Amino acid sequence: MALTDMAIRNAKPAEKQQKLFDGGGLHLLVTPAGGKRWVLKYRFGGKEKSLALGTYPSVTLVEARKRRDEARDKLADGIDPSETKKAEKRTQRLNAENSFEAVAREWHAKYVPTWSEGHGARILRRLEVDAFPWIGGKPVADLAPPDVLDVLRRVEKRGALETAHRLHANIGQACRYAVATGRAQRDVTADLRGALPPVQVEHMASITDPKQVAELLRAIDGYQGTLPVTCALRLAPLLFQRPGELRAAEWTEFDLDAATWEIPSDRMKRTKQGKAAGGAHIVPLPAQAVAILRELYALTGNGRFLFPSVRTKDRPMSDNTVNAALRRLGYDGDTMTGHGFRATARTILDEVLGVPAAIIEAQLAHAVKDPLGRAYNRTAHLAQRREMMQKWADYLDGIKAGALIIPMRPASGAS
Repeated sequence: MALTDMAIRNAKPAEKQQKLFDGGGLHLLVTPAGGKRWVLKYRFGGKEKSLALGTYPSVTLVEARKRRDEARDKLADGIDPSETKKAEKRTQRLNAENSFEAVAREWHAKYVPTWSEGHGARILRRLEVDAFPWIGGKPVADLAPPDVLDVLRRVEKRGALETAHRLHANIGQACRYAVATGRAQRDVTADLRGALPPVQVEHMASITDPKQVAELLRAIDGYQGTLPVTCALRLAPLLFQRPGELRAAEWTEFDLDAATWEIPSDRMKRTKQGKAAGGAHIVPLPAQAVAILRELYALTGNGRFLFPSVRTKDRPMSDNTVNAALRRLGYDGDTMTGHGFRATARTILDEVLGVPAAIIEAQLAHAVKDPLGRAYNRTAHLAQRREMMQKWADYLDGIKAGALIIPMRPASGAS
């Protein structure tokens, strides 16, 4: 007799497997553990074979009969349904291995050792949130420009245009990796150049007019706060290094007698490979900076950090401390930031003091190359940079005291 839903629901497990037959080779296998599996028995090429059709109740009686009939149609056409199922599984596995998500993760894993930890994490998170849910399961070879554009438009519509551009670049990198590894014919993102509106670049707020810089320096001199924060404020324009490099500075990095600060490579803004292979960034200290540091050393020199946190000496001060101090002085985030001291120095050193750009860029720790395209080493222009740093400190003292300010030459572009 044919099975009924009630008979299937009432079937109880026994010590041995039970077979409840429905007809046409279909039966329900009830295991001692209580599992219920649909199985089709058939003959092909003179041999008895079986085909799993799913488990009950995920596969209902009606669905099991439908799958049985489809398998028997294949048999009538001389096709072994078991081999068809194996081929479909192989195709699914290959599609999974060659899906955009699988290829993108493989690309990421291959290159993440060359990136900083934070950079690699941001790329993967961007793909996981904004790409994989929509195109992750699609075979990378079948990916088309409209598929990628739909993903980018979703990000653009939520107002994250810069993220959309970065995502476009990351998807393109994964696609080019797929081409290189033989899993795609071309990078489909190349067709989307210009599809997104350009990002309006907003530079860090900074003051570059010498008269306004003089006013800022006088305001800093009048700052009423703790000595570490006061010293950080005074050193920021003098040394113009990145805020994170200054606030996390350690006393072991300084040789005050030699007037030198060597920032270890692993604290610099570099790729993971660059951090491992690069040397320390040398910052020559002008006399004014040495004087500030000696004053600070009396207070924090017995600890690790120049500017320890107010809560614990085991960590440096917050990354927002200098900006918060500037706010207290009346400079909002649209006018001046701690990072802005770099643009201040870059602009005035070039346009007022006439320092060669290569020397300035080397001191800013930007990638600088010689005329032959070779990167300068960490000691490049050291003598000229030492001279420049003292000239800069003297210039700041002069304008702060009200000395005659030299008019700026036409801007050549600050960075």
